[in-house]
Amino acid sequence: MSRRSRRRQSSGLRLPLLAFVALLLIGAGAWWWSQRDAAPDAPAVVAAQDAGDPKRVNETLALPPVEDTRPGGLAGQVPTLEPEPARSPPAATQAADALPAFLPPEARTTLDLIQRGGPFPHRQDGAVFQNREGRLPRQARGYYHEYTVDTPGLDHRGTRRIVTGGTPPSEYYYTDDHYDSFRRFEIGQGSTP
Repeated sequence: MSRRSRRRQSSGLRLPLLAFVALLLIGAGAWWWSQRDAAPDAPAVVAAQDAGDPKRVNETLALPPVEDTRPGGLAGQVPTLEPEPARSPPAATQAADALPAFLPPEARTTLDLIQRGGPFPHRQDGAVFQNREGRLPRQARGYYHEYTVDTPGLDHRGTRRIVTGGTPPSEYYYTDDHYDSFRRFEIGQGSTP
């Protein structure tokens, strides 16, 4: 076979290979573009905060129901979140009862680590929670972070998590069913859990 015919054979393979690489790069670019940092219709929280109007911030951050967010759990009814009746325990027990009763005792350790910035026992702790199911209020990508609440007796992460919103965290959510439902809670400012 002459040199000229060998070149034709090898160049015949080169064109499909280049086309495949080009398609692969275009596909990777499209995927990257779809995974950009900001959600397209995220509320303008930053603008409201910059304006310094706390009422305006509260208006733009309407929260969904958090007591039962399981699909079909409400039989077509629009859930409403009713505030719990106010109770004022004695001052000596307020610090000990700063967290809601639905949180397990291990949540206190997780919250301490969150406030200190770690180190966390699981490598996934502090990772961005993407809220793919939309069970939490829609925010820009990177707003929510998840942390493991250990379950005694398990040798894996289990299903209990605390999801925080904001940096530093200003919103706290707890799930004990691996993101099927969330309950919002607050911790006192300047206090340790």
